[in-house]
Amino acid sequence: MAIKLVAILIVLFVAHVLPDLARLRDYSWWRAWLRWLGPPVPGVALAVGIGLPVLVCVLLQAVLHAPWFGLAGFVFAVVVLYYAWGPRDLERDVEAIDKAPDSAARLAAAQVLRGEGAASELPFAAESLVAATFEAALARWFGVLFWFVLIGPCGALLYRLSQLLAAMPAPDDSALARKFAALLDWLPAHLMALALALASNFDAVFSTWRDYHRAHPHGYTNLDLGFLDAIGRASVAADVAADGSADAQSPLVALDDAMVLVRRVLVIWLTLIALVVLGGFF
Repeated sequence: MAIKLVAILIVLFVAHVLPDLARLRDYSWWRAWLRWLGPPVPGVALAVGIGLPVLVCVLLQAVLHAPWFGLAGFVFAVVVLYYAWGPRDLERDVEAIDKAPDSAARLAAAQVLRGEGAASELPFAAESLVAATFEAALARWFGVLFWFVLIGPCGALLYRLSQLLAAMPAPDDSALARKFAALLDWLPAHLMALALALASNFDAVFSTWRDYHRAHPHGYTNLDLGFLDAIGRASVAADVAADGSADAQSPLVALDDAMVLVRRVLVIWLTLIALVVLGGFF
C-alpha cells in the first residue's frame, strides 16, 4: 500500500507540473483493437476488448514485481496509473472555462467536462456545471484511484477502458458496457459522497442523500449514481452560502467552488490512504 501511495503522489505531481504530457494518454491503439474485433457482438468488446489488455497488464505486473527489488514493478505502476488518469486534465478544463473571453467560448469550453459520448449539450448553468464537475472528477480521478488502490495497475486500466467503452456509440454493446462502467463507479461514488460530507456541510450532504433515495425508491445498492450530482449541488450551495460573499447562482462561482470541494475530497482520500499505510493495515 505504501508503494501505491508513493505512485499516486508521483502521478498527481507530474499531472500538475507537466499537464501537457496528458497528450501521451492515447487510446487509438485500443480503438483500433476494437475495430479489428469486427462488428460489435454483445459481451465481446467487454470480455475481449477490455479483458485481454487487462490480462496482459496483470501478467506484466506479475513479471515485473520482483526484478530490481521491485523497482521495475513500481515504475510500471506509475506509468499505468498516469496513463489511466484523466484522460483530460480536469484542472486545465475548468481553468479554460474560467478564462474564456465570452459566453460562447465558455459554453464551448464547458462541453469537455462531460467527455466523450455526451448525449446532449451541457447548459452553462450553475447546477449543470457542478454536476458535470463531480461526474468528471469521479471518471477522471476517483474511479481510477480507487481501483488502483484496490487491485493495482490492472485495476486502473480496467476502469479506464470500461469508461471509454461505455462512452462509445456501439448500440449492440453499449447497455452492457454502461452497466459494467456504473458497477465500477458505484463504490468510488459512495466514498466520494462520504468524503464530501466531511469536506463540506455534513447535514446538507446527508439530508440530500437521504432525500434522493426517498424520491428514487429502488434501493441503496442500485447502480443509479444520480445521488452524486444531487449531493454535489447541495454541498456547493451550502459552501457558497456559508461564505456569504458570493452568488450561489453564478455559474463560474459554483464551478470554482465545486473544484475546491473536489480537491478537498482528494486530500481526504489521500489522508485516509496514508493513515492505512501508517497503521500497517496493508
